[in-house]
Amino acid sequence: MNYDQKLASLRARKLRQTREKIEREGVLDEDDYGRIVPPEGLWKIRPNHPDGSFYGFDAWTDNFCSLMAVHPVYVDPDDAFAGRWMYFMSKMRPNKWNPAYPYDHLKADIARYDIICGIGDDAHFAPDYRMGLELGWGGLLEKIAACRKLNPSPGQQHFYDLHERAVRSVQGWIGRHIAEAERLAAEEPDAGRRDNLLAMAQVNRNILNRPPETLREACQWIVWYHLASRTYNRDGAGAQIDALLRPYYERDKALGLTDDEAVYYLACLLINDPVYWQLGGPDETGRDQTSRISFLVLEAAGKIDTSLNITVRVHDGLDPELFRAAVACLIRYKNGWPRFSGDKALVEGFMRNGFSAELARSRIAVGCNWMSLPGLEYTMNDLVKVNMAKVFEVAYDELLASDAEPSTGALWRGFERHLGRAVHTAAEGIRHHLKYQKYNEPELLLNLLSHGPLERGRDVSDGGAEYYNLAIDGAGLAVVADSFAALEQRVEREGRLTWEEVTRHLRENFEGEGGVAVRKLLQTAPRYGQEDSPGESWALRVRDAFVAAVRRETEPGRVFIPGFFSWANTVGFGLSVGATPNGRKAATPISHGANPVPGFALDDASLSLATCIARIQPGYGNTAPMQWEIDPSLARQDNAELIGAILRTHFRMGGTLVNVNVMDRETVLAAHENPEKYPELVVRVTGFTAYFSMLSPRFRQLVVDRILEN
Repeated sequence: MNYDQKLASLRARKLRQTREKIEREGVLDEDDYGRIVPPEGLWKIRPNHPDGSFYGFDAWTDNFCSLMAVHPVYVDPDDAFAGRWMYFMSKMRPNKWNPAYPYDHLKADIARYDIICGIGDDAHFAPDYRMGLELGWGGLLEKIAACRKLNPSPGQQHFYDLHERAVRSVQGWIGRHIAEAERLAAEEPDAGRRDNLLAMAQVNRNILNRPPETLREACQWIVWYHLASRTYNRDGAGAQIDALLRPYYERDKALGLTDDEAVYYLACLLINDPVYWQLGGPDETGRDQTSRISFLVLEAAGKIDTSLNITVRVHDGLDPELFRAAVACLIRYKNGWPRFSGDKALVEGFMRNGFSAELARSRIAVGCNWMSLPGLEYTMNDLVKVNMAKVFEVAYDELLASDAEPSTGALWRGFERHLGRAVHTAAEGIRHHLKYQKYNEPELLLNLLSHGPLERGRDVSDGGAEYYNLAIDGAGLAVVADSFAALEQRVEREGRLTWEEVTRHLRENFEGEGGVAVRKLLQTAPRYGQEDSPGESWALRVRDAFVAAVRRETEPGRVFIPGFFSWANTVGFGLSVGATPNGRKAATPISHGANPVPGFALDDASLSLATCIARIQPGYGNTAPMQWEIDPSLARQDNAELIGAILRTHFRMGGTLVNVNVMDRETVLAAHENPEKYPELVVRVTGFTAYFSMLSPRFRQLVVDRILEN
């Protein structure tokens, strides 16, 4: 088999494995992941608490090491790399927070404002893969031994004991794959596959203790680390993959490596798990990082064309050929990859926190909406969200229940006050998490590739990180802005409705007499997304209030950074909110991230979208992504320059991240009705891509509505 045939075989096998996950485990409204279904009954968690869950360093280490000892091996003779992950340890626990550290004092406001507080949630920050490649597993053990001598307290010694156990358990897992590859090679009749299996065994033998030296060894090392980290607590953060692998590629190239072979290795890395990898963008000095391997990563992605999370970072110095190649991939494959981040606003925004330009340029896109300094910061990106639509509802109900004369001015004062309280509650949740997370879910794997935890003998959540730049995202921006605008326009300016009439129709969910007409009137008020409209003015006002509330929480050693992102929580957030004055019905999804409500545009939708989201950016280095749905009639190669121009214009105006879908409406509708007939259809749900067939009906509907209404 040639490389293309091998990759076709791997792609077909991934589709079968995805179908098996759906049949055995049901739908998953998250990233696709590279996880496959494990054998039944092989391993179960080992609780250390009466609630059936496990907490703390010892229990996590015991569970992880016991799993590594029995975790099934996975060796495919067509793959360049051994290994797949099967168990989702953090999701196998019946309870995610240690009840010994309650946060009852926060629960009332968490419920009142429908806050996703992040307490006890899995890691959302990035390891430094470069450190791992430079040290290897043996080097990490040596580092543990060296740091152990510097921190002699009994607690720190125990800390090092547990991390050493974790590393050795991973080495044992690798060793069993070496044996399996050699066993399969002895039985393999095909000479090509036999040679590949023997080479796979040798690659893994080489990296069992020493650092990788070749491109294949480096990719295999990365695979093992992210498989172990995924198994532990689903860490999926990636790296600047072209810069990370460039030295190995160039060294091997000088020794005879062909680009076809390199593409095969890269494709096998990408299909192993859709980790978030970045291409292009500046290094810390501002120099573009594009190289030959950047293009090979895109070529490899095209060979497998599966669920992928590749980001191209756009800056003034970006190689224009890489940008054109990335846009061409978006148009050609129509599977939601790559996406694009904007360097100018991200760097300038992060510097407003007091950081240098060099450090700001090192903060890369490695998650759904989030940036991170690899190995340097603890962030809680995409874990903490304030449902601003719920905050609006609380303020509205309070105003109407009071004796005060209702007005948008009075409503705004109540909204701003409740928004501040909601943000403070979210920040207090973060503080509680940081205080006790080491007793709940310590970062055994991510500590290894972070700067500080081993050196200090402290978990990365507990003072081990260099920086604590903590994210709080606002959700429902457009619902709130359009609701204020509709009340201002239809009630206060035009007098076509009264506060009492609006309230009655909200309580009736627009289903009583005259409800349809009133709803239409509210929906057609000037909205966020329409330039110089009341909706845009209110959106900017909400933005400023949210940013100010988040920034007020900053304290010595902890920077709180605002963003606008709802992830896929638009559905869940919507369930808690009744009908709203923008014409949205009760329990329906809230607006997506920083996007206007679909159907907002009076002129060109794409340009209006790019303009309004660029203006609404929170401005401190976290993103407010633009979710862009492109019809295939526009997504043609002869329109590549236009698509590229819109992307670049958005970033010049201050945009930070663009997630793109190229979706045919008829195909999406047909797949929504019969998802099993479209097993290869990939959509960008939000910051992540997924097989459409793996999404639940309500999440498929979310994607359908977004596409149909734009």
